[in-house]
Amino acid sequence: MRRLLFVSWSAVGLLALLPASGAVAVELPVRKAGLWEMKVLSGGSVPEMTMQQCTDETTDKDMSTAMSPVAKDICSKQEIQKTATGYVTDSVCGIAGVTVKSKAEITGDFNSAYTVKSTSHSEGGRAGANDSTSTIEAKWVGACKADQKPGDIMMPGGMKMNIKDMQKLKALIPKQPAK
Repeated sequence: MRRLLFVSWSAVGLLALLPASGAVAVELPVRKAGLWEMKVLSGGSVPEMTMQQCTDETTDKDMSTAMSPVAKDICSKQEIQKTATGYVTDSVCGIAGVTVKSKAEITGDFNSAYTVKSTSHSEGGRAGANDSTSTIEAKWVGACKADQKPGDIMMPGGMKMNIKDMQKLKALIPKQPAK
């Protein structure tokens, strides 16, 4: 159950990294085309998780454009700033009565490797308040495998999904109550 919650909130955290259409002057670079391995490390009792994603320039750009409306719907704040060493993001997102405030520092060249170090504080829902830290260590491992297409994500346990299908899930996200 903790792993499922971690994966779910990791997805919300990743959404927070995406630029909101027209609202953000700085955008993250597009990753080098090919197969990326992403190791997710988090503090606490959640085990390390490694996944792979096949991507190309079009898919990376499409992911940003397709998912930005989702992030825009659930995030009241999304800021990305360029720094001397990379990028810093600051966001506030909410879903199903839980608010997550997160900050991330992103370093690397997006051609061979990048690292995302994030801290978050969540409030609301059944779990109450919770602080967490996580690190995503991503490295380019080469060309996508023959049975993979851009957008494919290979999760632990062999589950495979395509990021392009995530737009179809937008309708399942509970709407935030009007403030």
